[in-house]
Amino acid sequence: MSRHVVVRSNKKINPDILTGLAEAGSSTVHEADGRRGAIDPALKPIQAGARIAGSAVTVSCHPGDNLMIHAAVEQVRPGDIVVITTTSPSTDGMLGDLLATSLRARGAIGVILDAGVRDVAELREMGFPVWSRAISTQGTVKASPGSVNVPIVVGGQVINPGDAVIADDDGVVVVAHERAAEVLEAARKRTANEESKRERLAAGELGLDMYHLRPLLAELGVVYVDEP
Repeated sequence: MSRHVVVRSNKKINPDILTGLAEAGSSTVHEADGRRGAIDPALKPIQAGARIAGSAVTVSCHPGDNLMIHAAVEQVRPGDIVVITTTSPSTDGMLGDLLATSLRARGAIGVILDAGVRDVAELREMGFPVWSRAISTQGTVKASPGSVNVPIVVGGQVINPGDAVIADDDGVVVVAHERAAEVLEAARKRTANEESKRERLAAGELGLDMYHLRPLLAELGVVYVDEP
């Protein structure tokens, strides 16, 4: 029989680092971390404009059963993001406004859910952000064991408890706990570089020239032809 556990983990990332990662945004963080950590874009935000970063509390559930999400609530600390998967594919509505209310009371700032969500209107009214694979009226039971704060796979990425999770309108990215500070530094450098490029592009400079792409076009055999 497999072992099911609830791990009491205190592995968290410095809040200042998380604030910086949220400000940088998921796309910049993804690039700054060597284009790693992007979660399947099939997980979409149910709301527009949310931009968060937090330490992951991970949850592994039986499909169609949200018992372990309830068990995970106790392990949440302020600023955490709860990341939930199922042991086989599921689109059932694993989380609604009642569970979100409970999670928020413990300090959770959002949920990444590789399954379905429901009560979407209520969640939007609450301002509680969720990224999910589906929206579904189908409910769940509370009957099957799973685990909390163990390594899980969500949208093709391994997520460990305490990893940094960055989520916004572009999608969701995970950064390993031990790399969070250096990725933030790289993200800030990238942001500064992009601001300079933005100013040049706004002034009318072409990307072809700014990125020195004309020689590449020639190398690839692209030729300019004047229309008669």
